[in-house]
Amino acid sequence: MTYTTQLQNGTELNRLYENDRPIHEWYRFVLSFPPHLVRDYVEKFSLDKGQIILDPFCGTGTTLVEAKKIGLKSVGVEANAMAHFAASVKTDWEVEPSELADFGQEVANRITATSHEKILSSDSSYFDITVFSGELRAFGVEQSKLLIKNSISPIPLHKVLTLLDGIERHKSTRLRNHAKLALAKQTVNEISNLRFGPEIGVGKLKVDTPVLKPWLCALDSMVSDLQEFRASSYAPATVFSADARDMSRYLSPGSIDAVITSPPYPNEKDYSRTTRLESVLLGFMSSREDLRRQKQRFIRSNTRGVYKADKDDSWVEDMPRIQALARSIEDRRLELGKTSGFEKQYSKVVLQYFGGMARHLQELRRFLSPGAKLAYVVGDQASYFRIMIRTGEILAEIAERMGYDVLDIDLFRTRFSTATKEHLREEVVLLQWNG
Repeated sequence: MTYTTQLQNGTELNRLYENDRPIHEWYRFVLSFPPHLVRDYVEKFSLDKGQIILDPFCGTGTTLVEAKKIGLKSVGVEANAMAHFAASVKTDWEVEPSELADFGQEVANRITATSHEKILSSDSSYFDITVFSGELRAFGVEQSKLLIKNSISPIPLHKVLTLLDGIERHKSTRLRNHAKLALAKQTVNEISNLRFGPEIGVGKLKVDTPVLKPWLCALDSMVSDLQEFRASSYAPATVFSADARDMSRYLSPGSIDAVITSPPYPNEKDYSRTTRLESVLLGFMSSREDLRRQKQRFIRSNTRGVYKADKDDSWVEDMPRIQALARSIEDRRLELGKTSGFEKQYSKVVLQYFGGMARHLQELRRFLSPGAKLAYVVGDQASYFRIMIRTGEILAEIAERMGYDVLDIDLFRTRFSTATKEHLREEVVLLQWNG
């Protein structure tokens, strides 16, 4: 197969433009693809307002929010509970802006009315532990085990949990969801010790930091955006908490006219770690068993998400290129004498990942209308002993074997790999389903 490509400036293409910030910035993954990419493919696919877009790996809702702004009905599927929550809130524009503003002030006033919590509203002075008579609020033992060590310091965590309790006590369920998303965003970005670069890690520990003011600022941004984007003027969006390999309970046959999505890539990024702190904070997981159940709904893209019972590799048993790729990774491991448990799983990840994507594409066919067009944003990887994985090309081969027409592979951007000294391609695999 040969495809036409056009080299683009990666930094320029992956930036979030200023006029795209409303709604999208309520909560985003650090590696989210940019909204303008959705607009580009809506235009390229010549979609009109009577059609429906699906994002089966919708993450925090970039495709859905952009479709809603454009006026296209959209459906999202997401297995990560925190991301599903974020996408659901970001596509709920029916909240009255003035009521959300009042909500924030009511919660702030109620919290600061109690003497030992007044400090939450202060930027200039901090929590005086020496005069605090109670116990600091904290996560439970099982919750703490789920977190990266030192994700958040004790005093900021106490403040966050106090504020969360104040939010939960408010009578409005719908307003609570927006308020909790604002708190999740600011906990990670402003209050915690976490840093993204793009790997998640811990930066300088904050013994104390303001909590109430950052939360109110995030709510103010929501209020401003909701004043600009009134619900009655925009198309509906629906988000399902589900596995992209099993969507039959959520989608109707022949109902989807286009797909614009970015699934995970095969690498060593554990996507559940990116949202771990806020997932624990908002109660989406409280134990390792909760985490395991959630991961089992993910496409197997890293060694921390592979399980003994996995069988997605059976979907690519007859694909020589994928089998050869897995063998080359295992041969390189043996050659280098690598024996860690994770390294032994590298070849398995490749088989489970592409098998999972094959299973997804097979599942998807029944929901597509004849002529439906699809755009999959994926990236090459060299995480496994520097052996190149041409994700876009392999995904196109899988799709073609399943009856999809491969229209093209557009080069979205390139990323320089310091390990291999090569430019890794991020591409958009363009498919069509003609039924």
